[in-house]
Amino acid sequence: MLMKQPDLFELDSPLYADLQGERTVAEFPFFALSKKAQMTPMVFENGDARIEINPSKTGVATIYDKEILLYIASLMAERMEKGERVDRVMSFTANDLFRVTSTNSSARSYVSLKASLARLQGTQIITNIETGGEGSDSAFSWLLKADIKYVKTADGARRVKRIEVMVCDWLYRAILVDRRIAAYHHDFFTLGPIERRLYELAKFNCVDDGGFEIDMEALATRVGCATDKRGLEYFKKQLREVAEDQPLPEYEIRLSEQKMTSPKGGRPRIKTMIHFQSRGTLRLVSAKAAS
Repeated sequence: MLMKQPDLFELDSPLYADLQGERTVAEFPFFALSKKAQMTPMVFENGDARIEINPSKTGVATIYDKEILLYIASLMAERMEKGERVDRVMSFTANDLFRVTSTNSSARSYVSLKASLARLQGTQIITNIETGGEGSDSAFSWLLKADIKYVKTADGARRVKRIEVMVCDWLYRAILVDRRIAAYHHDFFTLGPIERRLYELAKFNCVDDGGFEIDMEALATRVGCATDKRGLEYFKKQLREVAEDQPLPEYEIRLSEQKMTSPKGGRPRIKTMIHFQSRGTLRLVSAKAAS
């Protein structure tokens, strides 16, 4: 009798725990916000932090490509919580990745997955931001290895067996040493690019169910939007729509304007402030006001 040969590898999936995000990666604009290929370098400077991101031949890794890193970080976090060893090389099935990220398992999704892995491996990052108490002056890629393993069926078609990736030292240290990880809401994957960044900043800055506020120009930089006049006008329009629709899970935002006096008797300047607040805190405040 012909026996089916068992798989000779151990998968690190399926993922049973919550989707997890890492704070350092969430706090800074490491990813392009558009699906359109970003072929010019991206530079972020804020205080002592500096990030230079150089594109692969198909562009900078996008906020949608980041879904794969979130999935990998979640697998690592789950293994840490179980007290298991966590290697830099992780194996998982495409189907489980699609399940967690609410992606249909169509042929087109597999093509997109291959392109995402290539951008994550090809994008080059140079930064002075340290993880795990260590830094590097050289460039690194999110993935040092990205391999789609497959077998051929009887009719000659390819059947994907597993995805095997190796994460860079920088990200590996951030997850295993810094351990500044938080669970993301499952509706994160329904959000648009700017909404995803707003959610991430809220997630790691609205601590203890509190809130935080930031001016629009600084927020645009943190999100990764253009900060010229046209870019800020577009960003403000997007913020107003978010404030009106409130699509962010767990958090709400509101805008306010402050009149800033100008030195030497010049015309006053209007400063737009964005306030983030946990939905739980909002409900608590409303309940107290009604009592």
